[in-house]
Amino acid sequence: MAFDDLIDRDASESQRTRDRWIGVYIGVLAVILAVCSLGGGNAAKEATLKNIEAANTWAFFQAKNLRRHVLRTQLDELELVSLADPALSPEAKSAIAAKVASYREQDKILTSDPKSGEGLDELFHRGKALEAERDIAIRKDPYFDYGQALLQIAIVLASVAIISGGTAVLVASGFVGLLGVVMTVNGFTLLLDIPFLG
Repeated sequence: MAFDDLIDRDASESQRTRDRWIGVYIGVLAVILAVCSLGGGNAAKEATLKNIEAANTWAFFQAKNLRRHVLRTQLDELELVSLADPALSPEAKSAIAAKVASYREQDKILTSDPKSGEGLDELFHRGKALEAERDIAIRKDPYFDYGQALLQIAIVLASVAIISGGTAVLVASGFVGLLGVVMTVNGFTLLLDIPFLG
């Protein structure tokens, strides 16, 4: 009878040790899940923020482009007036020439203004860069979503393994958890391009 008690006690102690390690494993999964959730939230916010910034940049670009178009139209009209009326006084010709020179300078600044960074060329490159940043954040988001789902499933399976004592459920949890970790890491790094996810 004492021998049976000893075997039961060893089996019980072994089961408790196994359950403790599964508990530690669940804790590690929970931490990775928290990091994954944080990454997913940040990716979604980043995508929204960069989309808004890109839209604002393109709106500014369009306004400047329209202004440049109007300026060029006025410039063409002044040049035509100067050519069409040879009887203009020297003062009028001088005033038109000064206005044409002023408009040409404004046209150059509207087209490219490295000093302020608000010329059409600079705005175009900024808009494209913001769109690229937005697109990267959009590509990251699904990996975090799938990572969260897989990590949650792994935690549930590990919890079931504690209750049922089943090794197969624990192995399945490990496999699903590993997939969740891979998805989480890929959400941060985009090392793998999984076609149906992003």
